[in-house]
Amino acid sequence: MKSIDHSLEPVFKQLSDGNCGKAISELEVYLSAWPDGQSIERLQVLREEYDLMTGYWRKGMEDPQRQEQYQRLLQQVYLIFANLAVHRRIKASSFMTSLFQGTRQQQRDWSLTAIRQEMENFVTETAMLELEAENKREEKRRALYKDHQEQMNALFNYIVTSRMWTESVGKGFTDLLLSPTVDNIDQQLIVSAVMLSLMNQFDIVKFRLLTDVYRQSQDEHVRQRALVGWVFSIDIMISGVYPEQKVIIDNLLKSEKVCQELTELQMQLLLTLNAEKDNDIIRKEIMPDLMKNDAFQITRNGIEEVEDDPLEDVLHPDASERRMEQLESTMQRMIDMQKQGSDIYFGGFSQMKRYPFFYDMSNWLVPFYIHHPDIAQFVERMEFRHFVMSILDKGPFCNSDKYSFVIASMEVLGRLPASVQEMLKHNEASLGELELGENQTAAYLRRIYLMDLYRFFRLFPNRAALNNPYEDSKQHYETLNFFGSVMFLFSPLDRYKKSVVRMMKKYHFDDMAKMVLLLTPDEYKDVQCLIWLELWDQAVEMDPTNEQALSGAARHAFKNRDYEQANDYYDRLLLLFPGKKNYMLNKAVCLVQLEDYEEALKLLYQLDYEYADDVNVQRVLAWTLTCDNRLEQAAAMYEQTMKGEKVIAEDHLNYGYCLWLMGRVDDAAAHFRKSNIPEDFPDIPWLSKRGIDILQVRMMTALIHS
Repeated sequence: MKSIDHSLEPVFKQLSDGNCGKAISELEVYLSAWPDGQSIERLQVLREEYDLMTGYWRKGMEDPQRQEQYQRLLQQVYLIFANLAVHRRIKASSFMTSLFQGTRQQQRDWSLTAIRQEMENFVTETAMLELEAENKREEKRRALYKDHQEQMNALFNYIVTSRMWTESVGKGFTDLLLSPTVDNIDQQLIVSAVMLSLMNQFDIVKFRLLTDVYRQSQDEHVRQRALVGWVFSIDIMISGVYPEQKVIIDNLLKSEKVCQELTELQMQLLLTLNAEKDNDIIRKEIMPDLMKNDAFQITRNGIEEVEDDPLEDVLHPDASERRMEQLESTMQRMIDMQKQGSDIYFGGFSQMKRYPFFYDMSNWLVPFYIHHPDIAQFVERMEFRHFVMSILDKGPFCNSDKYSFVIASMEVLGRLPASVQEMLKHNEASLGELELGENQTAAYLRRIYLMDLYRFFRLFPNRAALNNPYEDSKQHYETLNFFGSVMFLFSPLDRYKKSVVRMMKKYHFDDMAKMVLLLTPDEYKDVQCLIWLELWDQAVEMDPTNEQALSGAARHAFKNRDYEQANDYYDRLLLLFPGKKNYMLNKAVCLVQLEDYEEALKLLYQLDYEYADDVNVQRVLAWTLTCDNRLEQAAAMYEQTMKGEKVIAEDHLNYGYCLWLMGRVDDAAAHFRKSNIPEDFPDIPWLSKRGIDILQVRMMTALIHS
């Protein structure tokens, strides 16, 4: 559930339950405490309409339109609630208040007609620049892009802080986002703004906009942003208010391509969650290896070795070759991480998000273009422009990292040695395979955008003003693990869930995997799925010879103290894997718990013969002998154990019990003290069966602590 002001929670609860009457009543209570004239008037109209509808119902009058009317009223009440919720969120944040007021106080026409005209004029004027005289062209270009960037930044903020949209506004923006006469960079930025607004407060009009743009756009960059946008915006809690949300999703899932892209998206989202872990690997393991190889330098011919001491070849003839191999291996490891989808640049570039460029929220999500006013003048006069642009064109960097790279280049490149600067000016330096990017596939474009979003949600200073899937644990599971949503249950996406779960298990997202599997129909579950869910008995039933299922079922039964069942499972395992030490030992432990010491000792003597040095076998054997009252034999084994180097607290505890039964009370107490005395000490029922009464237990307890 996305965060809502606590004062509005009672209203939202009734709305999510689909109870229109109670929602109206709770909203009336809210408005009596926080009056809002327009909302009060609208709610009063809805109250009268609701009372009229229920009045006919109470008189027993049939109304074929009742269900439709009720749903419409529920949605109208939601709109009042949602607008109030947006208002409360904006008021609660000085940052959001500044965005809201900053755009609304501008002397600007915010009508759709005016917005579209501005955006289309920009495209036209950009094209007309080529007709300008060369000495005036760049000056006009700078002015044009500066004005347009200011307009788009304001529009971005306007949309993020917008309330619920009408159908006509939604259609107008949809047409604008699908129009070939509007710049696709502008379209991408608007899609991101709609997503952020929608994530803060669900709006069916904005949701429909994103799904329509995803289905209809001919621009893959725009499509992929729209895909991420509507997935991030799904709100299961308002399904009763807007059943259309599920209908829209179901219609999308009829497409095989959509199902495949959603599967890819879910897997890519998992990798974003690993960014911090990947950064630790690079910082702690890869970078130290690279730093060790300071005998190499980057030249126009690639990585070359610096001249060493002449004696190096004599004293260590293979040293340079080994260093080169280690360097190549380290570089290859990072390349492999990147190819597998790891965000290998997050750690480095996260330190470069403090530039003034990133003060504007829109700049975190604007696609990279060299005419952006905040970097254009530098790029134009940059001596190393070709080198920098080559890196950005070929490297798999997200947009915000490209801006960071350019801005950082202003400070860094000019301070490099003259020889290196000369190479950069002529674009002669090479970074090898690492700089090569991928084709502009849908999956690649989506991954780049997810990297932008991850940086935004993790590093933007005012991110607390937004619903943040990467910092809110509940939304973390609802948004980033959308395969685990009931919204996709009993849909064509079910058949893809198993592959997603495999990846979740691979990267140790066990809780997420379990959530997805719990919402996977049985027909798509195999024995491995049941094992992951720890549905051991069902797994064994599906595959009676599966070792992992049987051993898991045995452990589960033993943990639940169902020793007979556990013993049965170990019997079945030993039929499949005769003589396997662990299964024989575990079966012996089960037999001890069942007090079948004779059968347990048969197994243990065999194991002790075959694995004479196995201390675990000796422990179980000694304890079994103790339980079977063969105390002298047990004591002899414990004495041998105490001379070893692998003595544990449990050895002292069990030896203490043996000595106690032998009447060696002081010796027993001494070993009990060394056992760290577990919480369930002493085992009174076990002692009682062996003649130790409660009085002796009390005296022993006192003796231990004396």
